[in-house]
Amino acid sequence: MKDPDSFLLPPIDRWPARLDVLQSTSGLLLGLFMWLHMLFVSSILVGRDAMWTVARFFEGTFFFGRPLPLLVSAFVATVFTLFVLHAWLAVRKFPTQWRQHTIYWRHMRAMRHEDTFLWFIQVTTGFAMFFLAPVHLYLMLTHPELIGPYESADRVWSGRMWPLYLVLLFLVELHGGIGLYRLAMKWGQYKDAIAMRRRLKRLKWGFTVFFLVLGLSTLVAYIKLGLEHAPHVGEHYIPTWQRLGNGGAS
Repeated sequence: MKDPDSFLLPPIDRWPARLDVLQSTSGLLLGLFMWLHMLFVSSILVGRDAMWTVARFFEGTFFFGRPLPLLVSAFVATVFTLFVLHAWLAVRKFPTQWRQHTIYWRHMRAMRHEDTFLWFIQVTTGFAMFFLAPVHLYLMLTHPELIGPYESADRVWSGRMWPLYLVLLFLVELHGGIGLYRLAMKWGQYKDAIAMRRRLKRLKWGFTVFFLVLGLSTLVAYIKLGLEHAPHVGEHYIPTWQRLGNGGAS
């Protein structure tokens, strides 16, 4: 006669579910951060003084009476850690064998489902970001004081970073927009999932187009300012009210 314990179900491994929740949470935080980051960076479209004010705000100037770039480094280090964590968790679901790729492509052709293709775009953009995003994050981590109208424009144009930022703009907006859409579909509870899918997809593409247009306009603004300021690379921007207070000195 068999041991009664042999009929018991094996213990449930809850770690895959926990890691999935952690991946979703880190992706949500990174996606929302990137949208806010784009809004802050695009302050250059309002004016140079506006961008200077935003940069000094995050350095704590208006709270401590002087800029503390270390605050920016600490924040960037937190984002960097979250980025690495999210990438490590996401790699678990990447197809790593030729057989897995073959099955996926066969499945995608047979299903002809847009969300399956969106997942492929998300994987591809995520893979590219894993190599490109750390370049920008490292620069911000080690040189937090070089954030401002002239400083950022010099980095974009004279520092020849604009090609990287152009590629990253499309990678980030596509990856983040698709990720947030898939999170809403995965964790949301809807009475009519099909109708909600259509609404969320329209909203997702709306946000993607908006932030791409905003990002391209912002990048062009920095390139234009960088061209103008190229003869004076390294000069820090002084806001209008300080220049006027110093008798108009630049």
